Amino acid sequence: MPKMKTKSSAKKRFSVTASGLVRSGQSNKRHNMRKRSKRQLRDQRGTTILCPADGKMVLSYMPYNQ
Repeated sequence: MPKMKTKSSAKKRFSVTASGLVRSGQSNKRHNMRKRSKRQLRDQRGTTILCPADGKMVLSYMPYNQ
């Protein structure tokens, strides 16, 4: 049986925590920052954990990270 391929776009954008949750960067931080509140910009720093439904889908793209 040949090896399964990991989707390159997923391995660049997501990482898996030790407990199996999927971590990703915050969204909505590319442009038009002046329109957003300071609180929103503070809250969007760093990374976030995906919801279980999205995390399950992303894990299917990375078969060797489970």
